[in-house]
Amino acid sequence: MASLAQQFTGLRCPPLSSSRLSKPLFTSKQTHKGTTKDRAKLKQLFEEAYERCRTAPTEGVAFTLETFHTALEKYDFNSELGTKVKGTVFSTDNNGALVDITAKSSAYLPIQEASIHKLKHVEEAGIVPGLKEEFVIIGENEADDSLILSLRNIQYELAWERCRQLQAEDVVIKGKVVGANKGGVVALLEGLRGFVPFSQISSKSTAEELLDKELPLKFVEVDEEQTRLVLSNRKAMADSQAQLGIGSVVIGTVQSLKPYGAFIDIGGINGLLHVSQISHDRVSDIATVLQPGDTLKVMILSHDRERGRVSLSTKKLEPTPGDMIRNPKLVLRSFSPQRKPQNEAEEMAQTFRQRIAQAEAMARADMLRFQPESGLTLSSDGILGPLTSDLPAEGLDLSDVPSAVES
Repeated sequence: MASLAQQFTGLRCPPLSSSRLSKPLFTSKQTHKGTTKDRAKLKQLFEEAYERCRTAPTEGVAFTLETFHTALEKYDFNSELGTKVKGTVFSTDNNGALVDITAKSSAYLPIQEASIHKLKHVEEAGIVPGLKEEFVIIGENEADDSLILSLRNIQYELAWERCRQLQAEDVVIKGKVVGANKGGVVALLEGLRGFVPFSQISSKSTAEELLDKELPLKFVEVDEEQTRLVLSNRKAMADSQAQLGIGSVVIGTVQSLKPYGAFIDIGGINGLLHVSQISHDRVSDIATVLQPGDTLKVMILSHDRERGRVSLSTKKLEPTPGDMIRNPKLVLRSFSPQRKPQNEAEEMAQTFRQRIAQAEAMARADMLRFQPESGLTLSSDGILGPLTSDLPAEGLDLSDVPSAVES
């Protein structure tokens, strides 16, 4: 085996340059100087930054402290119960609607809080995506910290305010009978449930007969704190009846037909147009002359105020006997009570009123002459013992008054 020296025989290596050996790539002195310089520069930057933060922290920053406070005032609000907030509906479902009130999380409007009326879907109350409305906070969902909103509470506040206003103005309003108890009937108006005692209903109708019908009403008591709303049909009817005089010509609507005549609604009062008072000619079938829903002009023949009965006639308005059957337009043409009579029907009504007035004047004179102890007085329209709207002296029995707010 050849020796190791023999194996490397003939190999030549180039000599190292003396210049390359005289200049080393790095020296410990240069490395130390560079590190020291960088550290000094970095220290200076930190000192300058610290000084700026201490003396002028917002210098050169677009979002200032004032802007920050303004943003807080814009988006931060009181989330306590009863607080009113403005929001925008952005989605709905079968159970309610999600509302953006610019809080950290969305708020929810349950369907039962969407209206004072019962709904199957919130869209029935006009609640659709994009709707901007004012809501009131009524609770919080602990599961996700979202707020629960209500429109129902706000609508109830407005309804009570409206009822107080109507009571102050002493106006007559219409209420639909939706229920009853042993003391009276319950009528729905302005979204609230009002109680009408039987003693304050002018007719002798039963609760079953009044169900689903509209009654003219006046307010007796409006108490929001006790959620109590008491109404009177008798007071409302007194106002209407005070305007009815024998021989008056009024506009009415046919409500129903019976074999013996037609019932006519004249401003909330039901009057009977007997078959014998429809026309001078014989009427064999009322349905050939009148139909429910027809609007017609009638004359008041009599008015029993205590029993709430009014007798009507179109026969007295016929210019020519039989016109109600052959040419009803002559009888049913429009009539304005503020104007002078404009056709033959009104002229006949005026003649009839004059005759009635003469006959009543003679009867009243005889009654007062022969019965001075009766204590009867004449009203402004010449009627003895006028119907009054006074409440019972002992007051109303309000033991059965239901809550005006449906739970």
